[in-house]
Amino acid sequence: MSRAVAPAADPVPPNVVPRAVLAARTGVAVVFALNGLAVASWFARVPAVRDALGLTAGRLGLLLLAMSVGAILAMPTAGLVAQRLGTARTVVGATLLVAVGLTVVGVSAEVAGSFVGVAVGLAALGYGSGTCDVAMNIEGAAVERRLHRTIMPRFHAAWSLGSVAGAGLGAAAARLDVPIAVNLAVLAAVVLAGTLAGARVFLPSAETTGGTEAAARRGGLIAAWREPRTLLVGLLVLVMAFAEGSANDWLAVAFIDGYGVSEAAGAAAFGVFVVGMTLGRTLGTVALDRWGRVRVLTATILLAVVGSGLAVLANSGPVAVVGVAMWGIGASLGFPVGMSAAADEEDRAPARVSVVAVIGYTAFLGGPPLLGLLGDRVGTLHALLVVPLLLVPTLALVPVLRPPAGRDEGAPKTADRPAAD
Repeated sequence: MSRAVAPAADPVPPNVVPRAVLAARTGVAVVFALNGLAVASWFARVPAVRDALGLTAGRLGLLLLAMSVGAILAMPTAGLVAQRLGTARTVVGATLLVAVGLTVVGVSAEVAGSFVGVAVGLAALGYGSGTCDVAMNIEGAAVERRLHRTIMPRFHAAWSLGSVAGAGLGAAAARLDVPIAVNLAVLAAVVLAGTLAGARVFLPSAETTGGTEAAARRGGLIAAWREPRTLLVGLLVLVMAFAEGSANDWLAVAFIDGYGVSEAAGAAAFGVFVVGMTLGRTLGTVALDRWGRVRVLTATILLAVVGSGLAVLANSGPVAVVGVAMWGIGASLGFPVGMSAAADEEDRAPARVSVVAVIGYTAFLGGPPLLGLLGDRVGTLHALLVVPLLLVPTLALVPVLRPPAGRDEGAPKTADRPAAD
């Protein structure tokens, strides 16, 4: 198989950032945040849906699987859809499906009392969210290249902030006894309207997805699955997604069971992790531009190893919380930097991002039951030791994040160009 062609030259000198690129940067951040808002809005109302349908824990677990299956089904072809339709139209179409899914979930749970209806709505929500995830990462990588500095982690930080907002709004709706159908339908409308506005200022599709039949052939999905670098980047993203997802799913429960804290304290421990993730993604861009992907990811993964180990083995709640903060910061950059690495060469970005997303998202599908089964044997807290044990060998994969020949690993120094903000 021939080597990938060198990426096209940047359309503007490094010291000039067109207004269209700055507008696209804002649009991508908005889309990321709203996608996080949509997903978290559903998760915030899971207890209410469980009560409305009278579900056992096993039936609820089966229901939750519908969303994951929808997302996994979407990702193999999402890159090709974005390549054919453009990222803007793909994001809008996918978000329309997200909005329909949220509405169907709310109506099916509260009005119809239908398990099957909720499952169908969740599958639509997962499919739309997964497709949007791939397309917005492709667009984000294109904007990042034209800004001449690292910004992808900040887009993922926007997703985290959107999810925090969704969780807060969902909690408020539950406390005020807002009907599930009304809550999810209103949020669906807000997410769709905001995404339409954000996608309007995306870069032209010909710039972000190659735009030609030749580029589509070079960036074919089957070819991407045969590329060693793409598969290794996907494997790294899988482990980093597991390190993140395991905390999302189990950290609060692990602190309650392992340290004997209250439910509120367990939730607070998880909040520390989310804050660490958000800070790492917001501030980590400066480190990436200064020292490059390999050195920064090596340092942050080591931080996650120490932090996750400390969170489990500290035998002290306050010390364990310090470990949780280190874990959150250390795990924050792997997923977004992996997406940037998959999109290093623009004409192949759609297919490669799809492949990396599929591999990475299997962690969210398989991680929860794996840790649950292990937790039955060794306890929920000690089951989390799987995280540092997986992260240590992953250090050997970090060099694959180095950009292909012809691209600098770090962005130009800030002093060489006017600030984009």
